[in-house]
Amino acid sequence: MSVISALSSFMSVRRREDMSDQESAALIAVADEWNVAMCSNDAERIGDFMADDWVIVSESGVSTKAKFLGFVASGDLTHSAMDRVGSARVRFFGDVALFTTRITNTAHDDGRQYDADEWTTDVFGRRDGRWRCVLSHITPAVEAKIEDVEP
Repeated sequence: MSVISALSSFMSVRRREDMSDQESAALIAVADEWNVAMCSNDAERIGDFMADDWVIVSESGVSTKAKFLGFVASGDLTHSAMDRVGSARVRFFGDVALFTTRITNTAHDDGRQYDADEWTTDVFGRRDGRWRCVLSHITPAVEAKIEDVEP
């Protein structure tokens, strides 16, 4: 292999890594903007980050976008805090991305305050040139940690 071929190969790998870093940063920014939108309690603004077929999976089952945003629009469900804790793990598979992170949030449901610490995995799809979430899965966080998981 010539020096030029080796350098070209190295530069190609480096560009892919840089692009992956750029894509990761862009998706993290989208997720952080979605968290801000959640605290706006504006159903339309929140819904703009979701695909039409979005669902959320939690310990209580599966809920649709329409049902979730209906609670927000009615004022029955509000959020006053939604914060990412630590770094996020982002993996791309073409126009699909997996976004895993820990989130703390304060929700108000039917007049009661709920403080939550959750691990979340969001599946994003690139549609019409932008990332929209198609599925969210939340799991309550516990004290035990899984070691050696790379962000």
